[in-house]
Amino acid sequence: MPDLIPVAPLTDAAPCTIRAERASDAAGREALLDACFGEDRDARTCQRLRAGRAPAEGLAFSAVRQGRLVGTVRLWLVSAGGVAALVLGPLAVKASCRELGIGAALMNHALTAAKRRGHGAVILLGDAPYYARFGFSALKTGELSLPGTFERDRLLGLELREGALDGAWGMIMPTATAARQNKPRLAARLRKSAPYAA
Repeated sequence: MPDLIPVAPLTDAAPCTIRAERASDAAGREALLDACFGEDRDARTCQRLRAGRAPAEGLAFSAVRQGRLVGTVRLWLVSAGGVAALVLGPLAVKASCRELGIGAALMNHALTAAKRRGHGAVILLGDAPYYARFGFSALKTGELSLPGTFERDRLLGLELREGALDGAWGMIMPTATAARQNKPRLAARLRKSAPYAA
């Protein structure tokens, strides 16, 4: 799969490119996530599935427009009640770019990449009306739970392979290995000083 995928703009705005996330995206990605979800985003339930872990191999993407990081999506390895799956999130797009179709392009790109890599299912916690257009529903997530409080109707799943979530029951738990930690204080400082740098 190519590293760079041009995305046709839905408006007269300049197009963006979706590419594999790079180490140099870290500061811009963290600043974007803070802007979209607040600096207390680390307290969210799904963060417990991601904290201290690296995203699934080859499944972290950045959207870049005019040399600036404007969107991000990552997928993480989990066990969904004993069934191998991915958790998607967070998906974030810079506020000034939200009408350009970048979020949908990131979603489609990430789901296609996950399927190509042989993954069978993706789970997320999100707004059903938005994610239904990508095929997500609560049909097979009713017996699953998360390590923390969550709204049941927001726990959604998508089978990339038919039957991949059959029998999924119980707690969704991380299975990825711990990420290599870089100096956290320096990373926090970089987040504040280089917002959205690509």
